Amino acid sequence: MSGLVHGFVLDGQGGARRIAADADVAGVRWLHFDYTHADTATWLDSQVPERVAAALLTMETRPRVTALDDGVLVYLRGVNLNPGEQPEDMIAIRLWLRGNQVYSTQRRSLAAVRSLQESFEQGEGPRTAGELLASLIDRLTWNLEEVIEAIEDQVAVFDRPGDASSRQTRARLAALRRRAIILRRYLNPQREAIIGLQADASGLLSDSDKVTVREAGDRLQRLLEDLDSAREQATLAQEAMNAVLSDQLNQRMYLLAILTGIFLPASFLTGLFGINVAGMPGTDDPRAFGYFAGAVSLVMVVVAIIMWRKRWL
Repeated sequence: MSGLVHGFVLDGQGGARRIAADADVAGVRWLHFDYTHADTATWLDSQVPERVAAALLTMETRPRVTALDDGVLVYLRGVNLNPGEQPEDMIAIRLWLRGNQVYSTQRRSLAAVRSLQESFEQGEGPRTAGELLASLIDRLTWNLEEVIEAIEDQVAVFDRPGDASSRQTRARLAALRRRAIILRRYLNPQREAIIGLQADASGLLSDSDKVTVREAGDRLQRLLEDLDSAREQATLAQEAMNAVLSDQLNQRMYLLAILTGIFLPASFLTGLFGINVAGMPGTDDPRAFGYFAGAVSLVMVVVAIIMWRKRWL
């Protein structure tokens, strides 16, 4: 069927072989679908309970864990590591696990899923359905760690405001803050989902699987703290940039105010002597302009001295 991305039956030794969606085989079977294909909806409607099919085909998801029709429904999110994509444009994967059956759906390729496939080829993959889920959560968290470390490194560059007047610099800082906010939107519920799996009593996860999930949850908690710290640093850096810009603006406005104050008397006098009416002094004296220019200059100097004494300069 065209909607099947891949199908595996696990050999219990770390390896797996590919199978078709309708293959009748013994062992743990993992069928991974693209939910946007019409064939996927048709197949799921005929093979799983209606509520499960609807949950696996839903468009909008938030990370969570729910017991559903004798199985466990798990919604997870992973960072987008596809070429040319933004990591914060997180990719959703939906899984329903019951017994030896694992059904999962997604629309875009997820690096953690590709990594699982590679582990099967090397004979080092999961051996049970529970181990498959735990391994997927572990890989999703490791991929996330690389992204958050990159954000921390980029934010550290802005500890010193530098050229705050650069619009490009401010845009990059705003993009980092936005990335951190979007990531946290999904990571907090994902942490809660992982905590819920640790308390799972269905028998899906073995003790070793729960240890893997717990370790992934602890790493995710630390990553959330690192993400919050990076976001706070970005906020402080942006405030520092705004302060630098505000100081620069105040200095320029102060300079303009000083120049305006110095030239204000001159502007008044030149405006006064620019009127074309009879009786203006000096109209018949060729030395009048020199006298007037000297008087205006003297007034400007006096005003500047007054401002200096008042410590306005």
